[in-house]
Amino acid sequence: MRVLEYKVQGKPSQYQGIEQAIRTTQFVRNKAIRYWIDHSRELKINKFSLNKYSTILRKEFSFVNDLNSMAVQSAAEGGWTAISRFYDNCNMKS
Repeated sequence: MRVLEYKVQGKPSQYQGIEQAIRTTQFVRNKAIRYWIDHSRELKINKFSLNKYSTILRKEFSFVNDLNSMAVQSAAEGGWTAISRFYDNCNMKS
């Protein structure tokens, strides 16, 4: 992951838009992880399943639909990355 830092002077509405986008991506990521927890025993959940689930979230929640579709999919993939990293760390300790 690459992290870039900038110092910018924005308008309050721009800062609010950025904060809303961050909250929305966190919401999608957490919902994707919860979906995996709730359905991983009866369904085979993988990265692509979570991408499909992000489409369902866009239909269900209007504020998710307001965010760019690629950002929503990226947030769902972030959930899958967290799950994979968890299992990789567990396997290294065994």
